[in-house]
Amino acid sequence: MHPLYCSKNERMKKSIKNRIIACLICIGLPVLTYAQPNPPDDTPIDGGVSLLVAAGVGYGIKKYKDAKKKAQAEQDLLEK
Repeated sequence: MHPLYCSKNERMKKSIKNRIIACLICIGLPVLTYAQPNPPDDTPIDGGVSLLVAAGVGYGIKKYKDAKKKAQAEQDLLEK
């Protein structure tokens, strides 16, 4: 039967069935494509991770200072 002529209940069942199949594929596919049977014991943390952490800390400090500066400017406006 053509999808336009299906009842709302039939379309809902097909939709749920399609979503379940899509979820199973998304969950099952990585398991099937896992390429490394045994992950290495000592995973090195190179300079790239250190740079990302340093950039995150710097960004956090900048956001903190900007928020503090904005709060001070609002306080100054309220005092006038």
